[in-house]
Formats: sequence, C-alpha cells, structure tokens
Amino acid sequence: MPSIQDKPTMMFPAIPRRSGALLLTLSAMMLSPQASATTILFVGNSFTYGAGAPAVEGFRPYTVTDLNGTKIGGVPALFKAMTVQAGLDYEVSLETRGGAGLDFHYKERHDVIARPWDIVLLQGYSTLDQDAPGDPTKLIHYSGLLAKVLHQHNPKVDARLTATWSRADQTWLPSGAWYGKPIRQMALDLRRGYDAAHAASPFITGVIPVGEAWNRAIAAGVATANPYRAIPAGQVNLWGEDAYHASAHGYYLEALTIFGSVTGRDPRSLGAGDAIARDIGINAKTAEALQRIAAAQLAAENNVAELALP
Repeated sequence: MPSIQDKPTMMFPAIPRRSGALLLTLSAMMLSPQASATTILFVGNSFTYGAGAPAVEGFRPYTVTDLNGTKIGGVPALFKAMTVQAGLDYEVSLETRGGAGLDFHYKERHDVIARPWDIVLLQGYSTLDQDAPGDPTKLIHYSGLLAKVLHQHNPKVDARLTATWSRADQTWLPSGAWYGKPIRQMALDLRRGYDAAHAASPFITGVIPVGEAWNRAIAAGVATANPYRAIPAGQVNLWGEDAYHASAHGYYLEALTIFGSVTGRDPRSLGAGDAIARDIGINAKTAEALQRIAAAQLAAENNVAELALP
C-alpha cells in the first residue's frame, strides 16, 4: 500500500504544524499519476454523512464503502466524485454515527476503524462536547487515542481533524451557547479546540478548516449570516432547515475544502459546470463562488500565494 510520502506534489500542501510561508509556482502544481488507489476513511457524525440534505445524504452511496452498512453517500461520496472528476484514484470509506463525538467511535467502533488506512479524517461533535459546549478536553483525548491506534496500524497514516462550522441555532437563539456573539465566533472557537488536539498528538498531521471556509463565504457575501431572516438576494443559505446541519450548499463547501486539502488540487478546477454541484441542486454561478471560497481558505491556511488557473 503506498504511503502518503509517495503521493505527488500538492498544490495545497498537507496541513502540517505551522511553519514559514510557502510560495508555489505553476510548475510545482504538476501532478504525476498515482500508482494505486489511496485509501481514505471519514469518521464522524451527521455533519459528515449529510443529514438534513437528502440530495447529499443519498448521493451515490454505491461509490463509497459505508462500514456500518447504512448505505450512506454523504460528504465522502461528494469527495469521491470530485476525485474521479479530477482523474484521481481514492478508495473511500466512512464510519459515522449521528450525534456522536470521537469518544463514541473510539469506544464503540474501535475494531472497525483500526485498520491500515492511508488517510483518516476525524470529525468530532458539533460543539466539541455535547455536555460542555466549547470544551475541547474530550476531543483532545479521544482524537489522540484514535490517531495513535491508526498509527499503530500504519506508521505513515495521514490522520487529520475536520473543524466544523458555527451553528446558527447556537448563535442566534437565546438558548445557544454562543448567543450574543458574532456568527463567526463559534467556528473560530471550534478551530482552537481542534488546533489544541492537533498540538497534543504527534500522530495528528493537521486540521481541515471547513468552519472557516463557511466564515469566509459569509464575510464575502456569498452566504447569509442569519438563516432566521429572509435570505438576501444573491446569497445562499449554508444551513439546512434546522439552522444546525448544513444545506446542500454547506455540504458542498465542506467537500470542496476537504478535496483541496487532501488532494492538493485547486477546488476551482472543478469549474462552474461541475456536474456534482448540479446533481445536488446547486447552480453554476453558486458552484463557482463556493469553489473560489474553498480555494481562498486553503491558500490562506497554508500561506500559499494564490494563483489563477490557466
């Protein structure tokens, strides 16, 4: 099984512990064909499998392996479709449970997860801790345990954390733990928790900034900041009807950010006419805008000079 080190040079480098600025040129973006399929496992919950957006949850489940046998496509299937469209070979699996944190996966799905994967993406509970919103203690502990297990099965495994988005219900409603704070704040607090988990484990290689990509879309006027109000003309709602889970637009942005981070390909390479976006109900103009947001977030994350596509 090939190691991550055997994979071609990335346009957006694997997210390492932060170092100096990286400047990429067009020549550095050239990718050579992969020798064999790269195995990748998505571990998470409803934010991974696309709850609240039927077009995403039911997206091409036959293209991925659901280790729990629930026949879900979700974000892993969106990622798979993006890699196929890019001419890449990834063998994609998922292990998900709604409402679960990484403690559940470690305690209840240990034997399913403990295999020699090339890449594993770990996504925890939406507030870090269901009982103590904003507290990263449980995430730090169990992500470290899972990463250690994965390392034992493949010392070259690329284990990353997926930092999620601000929940509108937690921000705009008086019952929310982030009530009274800017909509961006929850995502930033979550990211700090994921960064702490990253720093605490030598077996975790980085954090994928999905929540900050959402923040960027809102700041750029691509997406609405408050789904409880009328959606302004020209903007999309990244949240689903519950203002908690994502809409198809939100999950598409999640998949784009993961795709760019993991493969190194510029999400804009999918193009405005992306058939994946069209299949889940996203028009060409919006698809292009969301691709641009994901690319900009990954460039900012890695201190990469942004380059126009040919």
